[in-house]
Amino acid sequence: MAYDFDLFVIGAGSGGVRAARFAAGFGAKVAVAESRYLGGTCVNVGCVPKKLLVYGAHVADELEQAAGFGWTLEEGHFDWGTLIANKNREIERLNGIYRNLLVNSGVTLLTGHARITGANEVEVEGQRYSAANILIATGGWPQVPDIPGKELAITSNEAFYLKDLPRRVLVVGGGYIAVEFAGIFQGLGAATTLLYRGDLFLRGFDGSVRTHLKEELEKRGMDLQFNADIQRIDKLDDGSLKATLKDGRELVADCVFYATGRRPMLDNLGLENTGVELDERGFIRVDEQYQTTAPSILAIGDVIGRVQLTPVALAEGMAVARRLFKPEQYRPVDYQNIPTAVFSQPPIGTVGLTEEQALQAGHKVQIFESRFRAMKLTLTDIQEKTLMKLVVDAETDKVLGCHMVGPDAGEIIQGLGIALKAGATKLQFDETIGVHPTAAEEFVTMRTVTR
Repeated sequence: MAYDFDLFVIGAGSGGVRAARFAAGFGAKVAVAESRYLGGTCVNVGCVPKKLLVYGAHVADELEQAAGFGWTLEEGHFDWGTLIANKNREIERLNGIYRNLLVNSGVTLLTGHARITGANEVEVEGQRYSAANILIATGGWPQVPDIPGKELAITSNEAFYLKDLPRRVLVVGGGYIAVEFAGIFQGLGAATTLLYRGDLFLRGFDGSVRTHLKEELEKRGMDLQFNADIQRIDKLDDGSLKATLKDGRELVADCVFYATGRRPMLDNLGLENTGVELDERGFIRVDEQYQTTAPSILAIGDVIGRVQLTPVALAEGMAVARRLFKPEQYRPVDYQNIPTAVFSQPPIGTVGLTEEQALQAGHKVQIFESRFRAMKLTLTDIQEKTLMKLVVDAETDKVLGCHMVGPDAGEIIQGLGIALKAGATKLQFDETIGVHPTAAEEFVTMRTVTR
């Protein structure tokens, strides 16, 4: 049968746009439907605006350090409205770029909510389209626990559009989004409390990294509340919010920000009209080639709940386009040794196995760990320490993991990701000449086994 399109993509986020563009470039007839904004979470309410706000929050550090280098500055004044307006302008520019990327690739762009009405049929704004393949790339959505007063809380979606910077912020959650936004709010001048129900935030990250960041955040004066959870939220007469904890304590803030997980965005998608199944966590079940349990329907990105990172969605989108329309170029996505950054303050960069994962996998490990005060801080009174750590297989000398907490961690870890992908050994690290004077050279000068 003849279809209207070879590929119909639902969702114009990172993964969907990548799949659509390259499929069209391979000669396929492609459509993309988007009901919200081009670029998805990353461009609009995720990585990009978050990083811009992180840059803004870092200015306070730069101003504090300036005196040590002979600069006398008048007292600075921060204006939240200016930052948000400039951020919005940049996001609008990127939306336009995404639109041009699609249209110039020959992709048909449909504005409106897409609903699957059959194995090979999608409806957008009352118009039905047939497609040989349907790709679901609808991403995720933040969720707030079902507690009394949940409507008084905000998530990352709303945080980027707050009219004013709250004076007191209570951030709830222990993942990277919570840690990043706590740093943003505090860096921009808000009194910030980070509350997490577990013993220590960033579960799944290396233990040394988690402990080191905790210590550095405490040095900065952040109020960290572990083993704590909110039972209810109430609005007080003065407009502030009272969070009653499960242990009976009460915390008062002007803003309660939840970063306690994201769910797959499947609302009114029409999956009941298909054979698509969900896994036990509620994400779309796919095989190694992103095929759902309905043969003509595929899914990628956050909606499948694997590694929820923008570059991973891009790689998955590319893999789908190649497999369907350029099979001679197809290669599966490698989920091993994915470099990751957390833009906390100070930031984290990590790639490969944590010490805990390496031990659990049965490796006999050697740990090389260094903590030092960055050169930039030696002319100041700031006592922040940088952490660098290598996890090495004691039998093969292969470097299993690299971890860092400190300035430019994300920039530095990208290069180390290539080294780990290539299977570098500790001897090869040792024989690499360092760039001096930099923090990064510490990764090739650690000679003594810590444990």
